[in-house]
Amino acid sequence: MIIVIRHGNVLDPVAGEVIGERTVVIDGDRIVDVAESGPGPGVTADLEIDAAGRFILPGFIDAHVHHTFPTMDFARLVRMSMIELSIGMAQCAEAILHRGFTTVRDTGGAIAGLVAAIGSGLTPGPHIVRAGRVISQTGGHGDFRAGSAVEVPTCGCQIHADHHGNAHIADGPDACRKAARFELREGSDFLKIMSSGGVASPSDPFDAVQYTPEEISAITTEADHRHTYVTAHAYTPEAITMAVDNGVRCIEHANMIDAATAARMAALGATMVPTLATYRAMEDLGAKAGLPQANLDKNKGVFAAGQRSIEIARAAGVELGLGTDLLGEAQSRQNSELAIRAELEPAVDVLRSMYVTNARLCRLEGEIGVIKPGARADIVISDVDPIANLAGLAEPEANLSAIIAKGRPVRLRQ
Repeated sequence: MIIVIRHGNVLDPVAGEVIGERTVVIDGDRIVDVAESGPGPGVTADLEIDAAGRFILPGFIDAHVHHTFPTMDFARLVRMSMIELSIGMAQCAEAILHRGFTTVRDTGGAIAGLVAAIGSGLTPGPHIVRAGRVISQTGGHGDFRAGSAVEVPTCGCQIHADHHGNAHIADGPDACRKAARFELREGSDFLKIMSSGGVASPSDPFDAVQYTPEEISAITTEADHRHTYVTAHAYTPEAITMAVDNGVRCIEHANMIDAATAARMAALGATMVPTLATYRAMEDLGAKAGLPQANLDKNKGVFAAGQRSIEIARAAGVELGLGTDLLGEAQSRQNSELAIRAELEPAVDVLRSMYVTNARLCRLEGEIGVIKPGARADIVISDVDPIANLAGLAEPEANLSAIIAKGRPVRLRQ
């Protein structure tokens, strides 16, 4: 299918500017031309889009999503059959695509089947880069087992895969190494560990430090051997420092970061992916959606801390990505992360986080996050200038007139 988009103002996220009106030509799943004039001779379009007065952007990229959490009601989640969960995951993937996110980085869950279903055309969805099951210690942020379901292990080198495929529970360097090798064998693009407590988990204090240097090093060594990397869920300075000092190259959240820890991250070249939308959403929607009171209590103050973390990280020179981490009923707020970040940073910096840093975290530099020949044909046409009104992208129904993924229209409003 050949698509010609005329007269749209093209965003260059690397330069941080709108470069002016261009004609963008798509053939199949690739952009083949970006020209100041019309398409070259011999080009016959199957679809022409007049984007006059509008803005042509690369498809959005979210560096932190979870398909395996179709609800915030955790008691209901653990009772879901695999069929219910699979349907919920497919619905989540399709909704993500309709919000303009054409590539996402799934940071925890056994979703190989979903990736295959999207690839075969069985269900619509974005391109997914995946961590597979997270690796968590017993009683860590990835341990969602009910107390009565936990068996006492006979040794410290066992791993347990939870029922819904969200996590490996692994204790000791040997078990951590085995869990890492298992996920890499399964085709995970990168690995994720839990090195601190969190809001959504039931059995760990928010400020708990999880894993030891030896356990983390066992996992990062395996990732290095497979030419990929490890990211860590971490909030506190101690948890962040232990992770990056032992080979972790990206930190998710980091809401409680301090200046010294941020400087350490910058010195080691570690990236940080803030996820501010999720804390506001849990505060607004959590109780109604069934989020347990213990989790609501842990969420208090975390959003404000996350806002401060942006300033601290930027001052230290830490490279920032852009993620959302929204669960279940809150996932409709995905685009709100752009509006939240727009209140804290210049729009061009937020756009670079989404398009440049996120593309690197997905290891798809030059493939996504750019409008240029050879890049994937993932495009959003916006009615608002993203630099002048970044918050406008938080309203996809109102302000996104077209979404094209893999060279196929997902939404088209002329």
